[in-house]
Amino acid sequence: MSQVLDDKLKNLSPEELNLWKLRHTAEHVLTEAMINLYGEGKVIMAMGPATEDGFYFDFDSPEDFKISEADFKKIEKEMWKIINTNLPLTREEITVSDAKKLFKGNPYKQEWLKEIESRGESVSIYKTGDQFVDLCSGPHADSTGAIKAFKLLSVAGAYWHGDEKNKMLTRIYGTAFASKQELDEYLHNLEEAKKRDHRKIGQDQDLFFIDDMVGKGLIMWLPKGQIIKQQVEDLAKDMEEQSGYLRVSTPHIAKEELFLTSGHLPYYKDSMYPPMEMDDGVYYLKAMNCPHHHRIFLHKPRSYKELPLRLAEYGTCYRNELSGTLAGLLRVRGMDMNDAHIYCRKNQIKDEFKAVIKLTQNYFKIFGLKDYWFRLSKWDPSHTDKYINEPENWAYSESIIREVLEEMKVNFVEAEDEAAFYGPKVDVQFKSIIGREETMSTIQLDFVAKSRFGLSYTDANGAANDQVFVIHRAPLSVHERFMAFMIEHYAGAFPVWLSPIQAVVIPISQDQGDYANNLNQSLRDQGIRSELWSDDSMQKRIRTAEKQKIPYMLIVGQKEADTNTVSVRGRGEKDLGVMPQDQFLSRIAADIKDKTIS
Repeated sequence: MSQVLDDKLKNLSPEELNLWKLRHTAEHVLTEAMINLYGEGKVIMAMGPATEDGFYFDFDSPEDFKISEADFKKIEKEMWKIINTNLPLTREEITVSDAKKLFKGNPYKQEWLKEIESRGESVSIYKTGDQFVDLCSGPHADSTGAIKAFKLLSVAGAYWHGDEKNKMLTRIYGTAFASKQELDEYLHNLEEAKKRDHRKIGQDQDLFFIDDMVGKGLIMWLPKGQIIKQQVEDLAKDMEEQSGYLRVSTPHIAKEELFLTSGHLPYYKDSMYPPMEMDDGVYYLKAMNCPHHHRIFLHKPRSYKELPLRLAEYGTCYRNELSGTLAGLLRVRGMDMNDAHIYCRKNQIKDEFKAVIKLTQNYFKIFGLKDYWFRLSKWDPSHTDKYINEPENWAYSESIIREVLEEMKVNFVEAEDEAAFYGPKVDVQFKSIIGREETMSTIQLDFVAKSRFGLSYTDANGAANDQVFVIHRAPLSVHERFMAFMIEHYAGAFPVWLSPIQAVVIPISQDQGDYANNLNQSLRDQGIRSELWSDDSMQKRIRTAEKQKIPYMLIVGQKEADTNTVSVRGRGEKDLGVMPQDQFLSRIAADIKDKTIS
């Protein structure tokens, strides 16, 4: 078993490990079923692991042989035959030489064997009954009969080892669970995820797009999407101002010396864009805001009276993500970060960390987010290649954050070997509305910046004190990622205060044109984002408003024009009745001011 896989399995709970074994076994059953149906000449095994969501199987085949989802029913039927036979899975260790003979003619297995041989690891195979054998590190369920519920989900192309220079293979995705009830719940969530996919909603509602000529992973915000984005930014700026943050703005690039000083180049270079050779030195696009903020702290002497100093910026950063890993707004190359850095004395760490957590919780309350918990990510002293090797600082920083979480009585877990290179962090984990676990916010305690940048302040006695700790925090995460989460959480039906169009005025006929126009102007004069729709049939306009999930439709006929009223229709075909204009204005104004969720 490889060390990476071994470490992964060690961190699983007994229930998670059993599920992992079940899914790995289901992948072997899929592979055997494919060979039974189509033969080894058409199905050349490459690889097939278990995953967090299920399993997949990669195989090579002749050009004239294609598998589609239309074939799944037949493949699943063959898989059930193997499952119902309840074949045992047995593990054997063999020599590399014997393994090469066993998988003669399979270039993918031969490549795996060369890697295993070069690492000096043992070779293990798994047999399913007496018929099927595969090169595998395991572990598996005891027999195929352990599989109670599974489903093949999709088929796609996948480069061997994920490298586009290699051959494109066919990949079949599937999932398995310990019970049919769990499988049904998962499949329901998948369907819900398709309906809530932020990429589809973003296209339907004209929120954003990605242009090939501009570049992959670089988001083009359209007017409606920019409205939502700006509302979230304005909220953050208002709440941060109330919490004593000072806003700054920094360039998108900086000299190599800055990132060498911060330590990001040796530890983070692979995620940064390549250097730019200029006439006065080498420059990099910034992948993070903190080094710039450290320089702002240093631009003049600081007194103990100025601390804590809270510097905030919605700064744009750039990450050199591989094109194959990009996914809509969830993983991008250019991002706006809800970033801030708090410079504080040692005796201020606890209060400042608590304040950040409270601010984060307040954000979540406004957005109606409830299913979340905290994860304290710690260092691993055996991996000094990943972390600053200062054991005493690690011990102190981890203990004080643990005290904060315990004193605040929040739900938290601890995770080894997941810290930032300069200090421990707290990630806020969410269970999304479709059941997917997401990391939303991050709070990090940095004990390295003070020595790398020479951060210091003058204490009450006039002496220099170099114990300046830095708290990095991003309660609303990378803006693009947060927007994806919000789009899917609300399924595009945004609260009134966030909606790009808050109300649409729909006159029944041209006779009410003047009244409808005056009503629309009254709304806009009150700062309400409204539009007047007079083209097409009334029913088509209503359907369009429903499709775009506009909170309020104001339908006006001659009766409404004569009585200075509006017929109000809420999102989701809710008839709210006829009411005077002033009453509706008060209602929508309260929705916006109170940031009402429903």
